[in-house]
Amino acid sequence: MIKSKQCYFCAANLKVVDFRDSVLLKKFMTPQGKISVKRKTGACSLHQRKLSEAIRRARFLGLVPFTTR
Repeated sequence: MIKSKQCYFCAANLKVVDFRDSVLLKKFMTPQGKISVKRKTGACSLHQRKLSEAIRRARFLGLVPFTTR
C-alpha cells in the first residue's frame, strides 16, 4: 500500500507561497527548471496551483531560471 505524502505547505501551516523565496521554489522544480508534478511534490491541489503561479512570477522577475544550460 502506497502512503501519500502530506502537503509541505499544509504541514508547515503556510497560507501564502511567496514568489521571492527562491530557495523554497527550487525544491519544487526539476534540475532542468521545470515545475514538478503534484505526484512528486506531494502538494495538495490548492498549494500546487499557488506554487505554479509563484514559480512563474519568480521566473518573470529573474529570481529563478526558465531553463538550465
